[in-house]
Amino acid sequence: MLIEGEKKLKKVKKITSNIFLFLIANVIIFCTFGIAMVYYGPFTRTRDFIVTTAMTTFSHQYLATTFLSEKEINKIMEKYKVDVSGKSSDEKAIATFKPMTEEDKVELIDVSNGRYKGHMLIVSNPSRVVMGVAPSIGKYGMKLDELVKSQNAIGGINAGGFEDDNGSGNGGTPQGLLISNSEIVFGKENVKYDVIGFNNESKLILGQFTLKEIREKKIRDAATFEPFLIVNGETLIKYENSSPSLHPRTVIGQRQDGAVLMLVIDGRQLSSVGATLKEAQDIMLKHGAYNAANLDGGASTTMVYKGKIINSPCSRYGPRYLPSAFIIKDSEGSVSKVQ
Repeated sequence: MLIEGEKKLKKVKKITSNIFLFLIANVIIFCTFGIAMVYYGPFTRTRDFIVTTAMTTFSHQYLATTFLSEKEINKIMEKYKVDVSGKSSDEKAIATFKPMTEEDKVELIDVSNGRYKGHMLIVSNPSRVVMGVAPSIGKYGMKLDELVKSQNAIGGINAGGFEDDNGSGNGGTPQGLLISNSEIVFGKENVKYDVIGFNNESKLILGQFTLKEIREKKIRDAATFEPFLIVNGETLIKYENSSPSLHPRTVIGQRQDGAVLMLVIDGRQLSSVGATLKEAQDIMLKHGAYNAANLDGGASTTMVYKGKIINSPCSRYGPRYLPSAFIIKDSEGSVSKVQ
């Protein structure tokens, strides 16, 4: 009887083991089939969503590089590149600013939907928007709330990008151009930069310019980032070049009456997965933007107003150290000079 019982037990174990192996095999087959369908199957929009989202982060690029070659990835990324060459804003189409008064308004509105959380600051007088620069620029940056406070400003959003190897940058070294109060903080002669900034008439200037051209246009405050979203009322993000990737976004724009629009959208969180560039563009268009440009997003996306961080930055360490920010002077025009 004992031997018979042992035989039955071995038989049960063998059956159980076979079932387990069968299940494992099916999981492997399902995963392999699923991966094949995503990366090599007919669902190119899903593949492109994963690739473009992964490749615009530092910590999750393996989701693309594990399964696709560099050539394949570059081909996908190139597919969604926005061509801004030859595009520049027409400052004559924007109303000339008036002197600042106590009647100038700064309005904070909610632009959230069911998938993301977003906020917009509307600054009625564009002369109040200037470039704030971290005091130790070239060495390390400053958190936005601290930068806004140090400049006696009432609010602002992060601006240009910065050197950020493996996501460990300290915000000290800007990428591209940086101009504050007509002073060129970063930039080289005879290099064309994607310029996002304001001239001495407080009109938002978008275009590709050298430092010589920048001086001729009397641009007082500017940074570099890409792409432009709206130029002279024309939207540059069309369906055919609209990347499906979802990210936190920071955007600045201007209406024809001169009012400046500052937009942030949270992302990479359960409560807010992020927005596509086209969605960000469409929000700006809805609120009257005649010109608008994408600023540094991702973990850098931050908005401050009246001493508070308005959004929820996705960085695990909280708000990041930044080299620059478009900040809003108070109604008396007070803002400190960077030391």
